[in-house]
Amino acid sequence: MMLTDKVRHIQQSQKQPAILVIGDLMIDHYIWGDATRLSPEAPVPIVNVKNESTTLGGAANVAQNLVALGAKVTLSGVIGDDAFGARLKEIMTHEGIATDAIIEDKQRPTTVKTRVVAGSHQLVRVDREITDALHSGLADELAGKLVKYIEDADIILFSDYGKGLFSEELTQRLIKLANSKGKKVIIDPKGLNYEKYKGSYLIKPNRKELAEAAKTEKIKNLDDLQKAAKTILKQTEAEYLVVTLSEEGMVILDAITYKLLPVKATAVFDVTGAGDTVLATMAYFIAAGLGIEDACELANHAAAIVIRRVGSATTTIDEIIEDIEINSKS
Repeated sequence: MMLTDKVRHIQQSQKQPAILVIGDLMIDHYIWGDATRLSPEAPVPIVNVKNESTTLGGAANVAQNLVALGAKVTLSGVIGDDAFGARLKEIMTHEGIATDAIIEDKQRPTTVKTRVVAGSHQLVRVDREITDALHSGLADELAGKLVKYIEDADIILFSDYGKGLFSEELTQRLIKLANSKGKKVIIDPKGLNYEKYKGSYLIKPNRKELAEAAKTEKIKNLDDLQKAAKTILKQTEAEYLVVTLSEEGMVILDAITYKLLPVKATAVFDVTGAGDTVLATMAYFIAAGLGIEDACELANHAAAIVIRRVGSATTTIDEIIEDIEINSKS
């Protein structure tokens, strides 16, 4: 059966894969304005604010990508007891993302990245965040709450942005819980400690992240990639690594073999959020019953679609089918 036929069959089945996303939740806050003069107090521009906007970031952007594909999504993580946390839940509810598995930490703010943009130029970014690990009581609360959601999920995603949620202890606790229920865990990793991801089904680093985690020189070719991958696969006992290679596409690796999937994009405008789209698309189609190669091929097409757009973007199954058909004719 052709790949497009498999995708249409999934689409026509009308069964929504149930996907649990656990991760670092963020708000992307934009302040838009004009800057035509410098401050008399310091050599900095004065921004006359015209508009403000908020969008979902971090793991919430992964969830948004999954909803666009047609998944039933529950999002879990930690927010602060503040206005931005309330706004994040409000946006997610409007997007159709279940927020029951989110907990509040009164000791930390909701992670917010504020970008001040004058005209088409970003002048400054201001981050509000605490990246310390959750205290043990809060970690216990989150793990206890997630038992039911892990049981109900077809697949589980960890979206690690290094903001303190995925301590080694809590990450291992959640992976073991998922494995005990027979659920696959797919991980978008962060940092150098990949041992905390031991027992996961699939890990999706980019080339730079893989090189750093494997403690190797820059990865220049497929031989370098395989050597680094073997280090991480041995360390984590994951079944697969899927390494994104920017303009070169992505490669699927297991302990023995690899398969390179060349990039599908004909033009690149903005790679913002492309990694989240790859993660979401892979997870969606694996949860829907496709094999790893088909799921990654579809994720490659999804990434090609969103990087032709400006800013964080999502795509749909219809757009992916159209992209496959256009590529098959070229």
